[in-house]
Amino acid sequence: MDQITIKEVAKLCGVGVSTVSRAINNHPDINDATKRMVMETIRKYNYVPNNSARNLKRADSNTIAVLIKGITNPFFADMIQVFEREITRQKYSFVLQHVEEFEDEVDTALLLEKEKRLKGIVFLGGISNRTEEKLSFLTVPYVISTVESGVGEETATVAVDNEKESQKMVEYLISCGHEKIAFLAAQKNDASIGMLRHRGYRMALKKGGLEYDEGLVMWTKEGCPTYSLENGYALARELLESGKEFTCIYALSDIMAIGACKALFDAGKRVPEDYSVAGFDGLELAGYYEPSITTICQPRREMAEATIRLLFDLIEQKPVNTRQIFEARLQQGNSTRPLSAAAR
Repeated sequence: MDQITIKEVAKLCGVGVSTVSRAINNHPDINDATKRMVMETIRKYNYVPNNSARNLKRADSNTIAVLIKGITNPFFADMIQVFEREITRQKYSFVLQHVEEFEDEVDTALLLEKEKRLKGIVFLGGISNRTEEKLSFLTVPYVISTVESGVGEETATVAVDNEKESQKMVEYLISCGHEKIAFLAAQKNDASIGMLRHRGYRMALKKGGLEYDEGLVMWTKEGCPTYSLENGYALARELLESGKEFTCIYALSDIMAIGACKALFDAGKRVPEDYSVAGFDGLELAGYYEPSITTICQPRREMAEATIRLLFDLIEQKPVNTRQIFEARLQQGNSTRPLSAAAR
């Protein structure tokens, strides 16, 4: 079958060539539904942009791409700095590609590999556990960073055990006497970090002899950035308005936990006197916030350094330990407190 052209992609989608171009280049001036339709058509027909074809005639470039899912999450800021520093030090070019929450990062990587003639890829911030077959189409080394891949032991992975560490946090909250623990979650269809931390939440409840109550789980709504102050605020407000009894909020991330605190304050509540709040990630901001947030601290700089070191070892075909799981640390802040027996 001949290579499909951009004009044919536009015709199949019922849009103009300029709209297809904006979708490919992740331009903000295009609505999500149209962009999704264009990208699905591109993937279906394996369209390669013209500049990719030109690049094929050139020598391979020394370019590393970092695909980030959850760009609103400040957790990644330090990691990106490490990546840029180390990639530049190795005299490689650095490309940062934002992937929307509804997009498949592997499809984006396949397009980038052809378009930029990449030498390596870092998947940062999540990857679906249903992408093993598509990953096999990548012809350059890649590392999945900050989340366990779920696609085989041989896949290069640098992360904490999100399920285990989430379970650790909830077990701590239970040890403080909390039995009605609400969880501010990702979207229901999340197949990455959100799924793993939710699973850890459920495991801890079961281990502690507590019933899982779906009414205490606030799911992120479609279209709202998961790892954001806005989302933490909206979900905590929804929880308060639901009338469900709870003594503690455990948020998927620190930034969501801070948003949740604001919702509680606006409702005339106190933290931790009325409700305890806990997060996950170990952001520097969480320690400076008032009250300081009880959280799971991930060694993000160490993870970033391990990620880029592993990628360059793969590029140079050195022997490597492909699965590197780091320990996280529970840091007690002032946002949680033990409950008296009467308050349970």
